[in-house]
Amino acid sequence: MFHDPWVLFGFFAQFVFFLRFIVQWIVSEKQKKSVLPMIFWYLSIIGSVLILIYALKRKDPVFIAGQLFAMIIYVRNIILKYRERIPL
Repeated sequence: MFHDPWVLFGFFAQFVFFLRFIVQWIVSEKQKKSVLPMIFWYLSIIGSVLILIYALKRKDPVFIAGQLFAMIIYVRNIILKYRERIPL
């Protein structure tokens, strides 16, 4: 199982995706409130792209569709966060 480089890539992709929760937890603990920092959304996109690559290699339509739709949400949240910072 672990001799297949794609399986290792898949685990790496899941790890990157999981890191977003660790970062969110640390930032929230520091601020003593629930916070979703920008790095959460960036890690979401990076992890999602990596998982999408893995899903495409495995030809898994469930993960492909799931990651594509999730990325729309991640990108939208980044756009919204940037709009908060830039006055129109």
